[in-house]
This record gives sequence, C-alpha cells and structure tokens, in this order.
Amino acid sequence: MPTLLSVNNYYYRRGGAEAVFLSQNEMLQGLGWKVVPFAMKHAKNESSEHDIHFVDEIEFGKSYGLYKKMQLAAKVVYSLEAKDKIRQCIQETSPDIAHLHNIYHHISPSILSGLKDQGVPVVMTLHDLKIACPAYKMLTHDGVCERCKAGSVLPLIQNKCIKGSRVLSALIALESTVHKVMKLYHHVDRFIVPSKFYLEKFVEWGWDRSKFIYIPNCIDIEQFEANVTPGESFVFFGRLSEEKGIMTLLEAAKISGVAVDIVGEGELSQQARDYAGKHGVKAEFHGYQQGENLYALIRAARAVVLPSEWYENAPISILEAYALGKPVIGADIGGIPEMVKQGETGMLFPSGDSQKLADALHSFQNLTSIQLEDMGRQGRAWVETSFSSKQYQESLLQLYYSLGVSSA
Repeated sequence: MPTLLSVNNYYYRRGGAEAVFLSQNEMLQGLGWKVVPFAMKHAKNESSEHDIHFVDEIEFGKSYGLYKKMQLAAKVVYSLEAKDKIRQCIQETSPDIAHLHNIYHHISPSILSGLKDQGVPVVMTLHDLKIACPAYKMLTHDGVCERCKAGSVLPLIQNKCIKGSRVLSALIALESTVHKVMKLYHHVDRFIVPSKFYLEKFVEWGWDRSKFIYIPNCIDIEQFEANVTPGESFVFFGRLSEEKGIMTLLEAAKISGVAVDIVGEGELSQQARDYAGKHGVKAEFHGYQQGENLYALIRAARAVVLPSEWYENAPISILEAYALGKPVIGADIGGIPEMVKQGETGMLFPSGDSQKLADALHSFQNLTSIQLEDMGRQGRAWVETSFSSKQYQESLLQLYYSLGVSSA
C-alpha cells in the first residue's frame, strides 16, 4: 500500500486543524496505508517511531533571550532545519505523497521546495486564510479586513495585526514577502478548501482557481448519539475571543432574556463573566470541556449558537451540533451560511448584530418541540448524506490518485 507523509505543526489534538490531521491519519491507516507523521517536537505529542525527524520546539509564549529570539525569527521565515529534516525523512520512508496542514511559523514552508526537489506530490489543506492574509484571519482591530488584497503588506504593520505588536507584525510581513518572492506555495500541487467561501476568497485575492479543490470536512456520525428533544438553554462552545462573537451573544442573551451555556476559555473569559454578572445575563460558564462532557451539554440544549465575526472556514462545531441532533443559529459570515439551511437545520442572522441575534434566540424560544425536533433530525440526516467520513475518504483518495499515487 502507498505511504503518506502527513505534516502538521503539532502532533496532538490542539484544535480543529489537528483534529482533522489526526483523524485523516487514522482513516488512511485503517485502509492499510503507511502514515509517516512530520511535526514539531512537543511534550504533548502522541508517540511516533518517526519523531526523530521532528523539528525542534518553538513556543511563542515562552521567554527567550535576544540571541534565541533572533534564531527563532529566522526559523519563522525559513527553517533550514525543517528543510533538512524532511529531506532525511523522505530518503528513509519514500512517501508516495505528502499532505500538509498547518505548517506556518513552526515548520515553515521551507519544506515545500524540499518536497518538490525529491519529486513528492504535495497536497495542502487550508484551515485558515494564511496564504492570502499574512495574519491568517482577514481580521484586525476594526473588524473584517482585506487591506492587503492589493499586494502590499504595509497595512499588516500599520494595524499591528499580529498580537497588537508592530515588531511581530513586521516579522510576519517579512515572512510573507520572502515566501511570495520565493514562490514557495507554488510547489503545492493542490490546495484543499473545506468551504466554497474560502475557495472564492482565494481566487478573489489572485490565486489560480485550478489549484484548489473543495472537499468539505467530515465527522464519523457513528461516534455521536443524537438527542433531538429540545432543552431550554442555548449553547456556545468554542474560544472566548472577539472574533468568535462571545460578547455579541451575551448582549443578545441580555436583550432576549434566554439562558445560555458558555463552554470554552479564552482571552475574553473574565470580561464575559463580568458582563454576565453585571447585566444579570442568565449565563452558565462551564470552562473548557471536550468529549462526552461537551456532547452532554449540547444534547441538553435547545440549539447551538455560532455568533462569529470573522471569516469562518467550515466549522466542525456545526457538524457536531447536527450529529447530536441540534439545530444551529449561525452568523451570516464566511463559510457558515453554506452549512445552515434556513428554517430547515437552523437560522442565520447578520454577523455582529446583537439585536438580530436576540430576535433569532427569541424566535427559537417560541418554536414548538415538534419544530425543533424536525430541525434536529434534518441536520443529522444532512451530515449523514453530505459530510460523512466515507465521502471525505473517497474524495481524498481520488485526489491522491489524480496526482500519480498508485492504488495498489
């Protein structure tokens, strides 16, 4: 069977990208493929016989001396270590194809030229907007931002888009310029995008449409036990940050008077709790939850709310909500609208508009149990027919074979 070189910064379940990366590895191993991971060394990594090739750890939250900072800055832009180690890995494992996920900063796209030099076909799943927007999100201090669309990265520095720091923003501006001049991402044979919105956005920013293929995310529906019986509260689960719209949700809950369950942590955790306490919002904060603890909270809800205020890609959380039998109230931004059937599996509202979200919450509060149960069933059925693991598997293998990988 073929050998896959599977690449991602982290080799443990850290976020949505890692969940897709690891699940994809498991799926292909189940088909008999040999999967060779390539990642950054990290204390939380899963064990692997191939970790001898992993690159040294870079954790930007740590305190480093000036010389170390300069070394890390160079690695962020172009890692010679990663390029050398992936060359060694290729020589030892002879992969038929490489599939990349998040490689920015920690591994860096220096590996792309190494893969191409060794004649390995390259596929890359785009979990964010990094190849267009140096700051990943097309989001800055004053909201959604496409100022770099014309080609200049000066707005990145002017608006201090990276963690509010002009120095870090200048470093990422340099990184983006170097990668563009070296045409590193041109070594990728196909980019996989999980949302049609992202595909069109990349084309708007000047990328060749023929380089992209739309393959929606999937979940293993058998892992989820649905409960379509509606509860009373609405649940949000995700990072408590500005772009996720958590403060808009709390304001809408205040206006509508509904109860909300907040699952997650983030930089706005304390601000959110303070706001809820000050304004008498019926909000219960559960902190970070995962697995069955998280699913139990979702099953007990009336609906799941995604009040995002940035260009979301294709949130796995929507698929999880449907799989658990719950409708979704989602902001009309990014890839969310293509994942919510208005009046059938949920409802859309204008992103950032707390009054319109309050209206949506009030509307769902007044729906009958029969109406909500029907929405829950339709969402579950949609996942089974359009976002199944089997469909994802078939689309992925078809792409690999089109790039010369043998099915034998």
